[in-house]
Amino acid sequence: MSDATEANGTAGAAEVAEAGGLADGGASGRHVRVVLVDDHRMFRTGVQAEIGRTAETGVEVVGEAADVDQAVTVITATRPEVVLLDVHLPGGGGVEVLRRCAGLMADAEQPVRFLALSVSDAAEDVIGVIRGGARGYVTKTITGTDLVDSIFRVQEGDAVFSPRLAGFVLDAFASTDAPPVDEDLDRLTQREREVLRLIARGYAYKEIAKQLFISVKTVESHVSAVLRKLQLSNRHELTRWATARRLV
Repeated sequence: MSDATEANGTAGAAEVAEAGGLADGGASGRHVRVVLVDDHRMFRTGVQAEIGRTAETGVEVVGEAADVDQAVTVITATRPEVVLLDVHLPGGGGVEVLRRCAGLMADAEQPVRFLALSVSDAAEDVIGVIRGGARGYVTKTITGTDLVDSIFRVQEGDAVFSPRLAGFVLDAFASTDAPPVDEDLDRLTQREREVLRLIARGYAYKEIAKQLFISVKTVESHVSAVLRKLQLSNRHELTRWATARRLV
């Protein structure tokens, strides 16, 4: 994850934590059990401090997780009504969490519903998690009041999107001109897509490692996996492949 992304994520946490006038969910008798999934501990702490005041908001935070494996374990153990899910996570990203929790989402009696909460408003991120089964997507600039409202709406089965994303999502799924599903791209995990994009932009392995806070060896492993999955031979072919799909 880049320095800019991390900074934006921290700023988003501050905005949520500082937002006042939360909907009085507790007083109205509403109650929802929530799990927070985000790889930034400070952001989770900020969100927990703001929306987790159950007596006032009606939101009870029953668990937290920082990566895909932790998320699946905590969600399976606690069975919350709603999961606040970051898109970019170690271990495969939010899409991988959704894939591994498909059975919980499909439970007719006690469905677990997902609301993506991310700093990213990139098209592929939004479409990826919605295709994966998330009920909504809001960005980290959301206020505390609106976040609580969005959580309850998702609990009730509504679809929720940040205003700037709503029109885009409708167009992407309703238009006959919507781009087809790219099966090759769908083979890649979220982290592999991040590495692919940086490689295609000409970043060296060391620069990618610094951007994503991972080791050079891990970058090399991701590149090898991308080349294998896409049946490409080298980074030059990879760059041409990414450019042809306008991923750069």
